[in-house]
Amino acid sequence: MVSSLDGFIAKKDGDVSWMQSTDVYEKGKVLTDQEVVDYLQAIDCYIMGSRTYAEALKLGWPYGDTPVYVWTSKDLSSKRENVTTFSGDLDSYLAHKLKPHFDNIWVVGGAQTAKTFLQKGLVDQIILTIVPILLGDGLLFFDYIGREILLHLADVTSYRDGMVELTYRIQKNRIFFS
Repeated sequence: MVSSLDGFIAKKDGDVSWMQSTDVYEKGKVLTDQEVVDYLQAIDCYIMGSRTYAEALKLGWPYGDTPVYVWTSKDLSSKRENVTTFSGDLDSYLAHKLKPHFDNIWVVGGAQTAKTFLQKGLVDQIILTIVPILLGDGLLFFDYIGREILLHLADVTSYRDGMVELTYRIQKNRIFFS
C-alpha cells in the first residue's frame, strides 16, 4: 500500500495523483526496471475489492496477466481473462480456492479490504510505502481495525524519490498485504 505520512491512501474525492513524489533524497535507492519486473513476477495472484478493481481499470491495469480475484458483492463483468469475482466467506475462499494453488497471495489497495483482512488475521506481512506528503484528510489506510496487532520490522528501504518502504511481518499465515 502507498500512503501519505499521515496515513491516508486517497483524498476525500478519491484522488491519488499525489502518490508521485518529486522529492529527491540523494542517499535513496533507485529501482531498476529489472528489479520491478522481478518483484512483480514473484506475486502469484492478487486479491482486491471492487473499488480498487474499478480504480485499476481507470489507471491502466498494472497487474498484467497475473490472476486477480475481486472480492465483491456487486455483479461485475470483466473482459480480462485473468479476473475472477467472488463473494461470501473470505476465509473459506482463501483456504479452499486460493491457498492450494498460490503461495504468494497479495491483497492490494482499499481501506475496507485491508481492514477485513487484518481483523480476520489473514495477513502475514504489510509493506507500506510512505510518500513525503501530509494530506491532512482523506481515506485512512488503517481505518479503526478494532484490534491490536503486534508488528515486527523486517526491512526499511529509502528511495531516491523520497519515498520510504516499511516491511512489517505478522507471524501467522501465507498472505502478504501491500
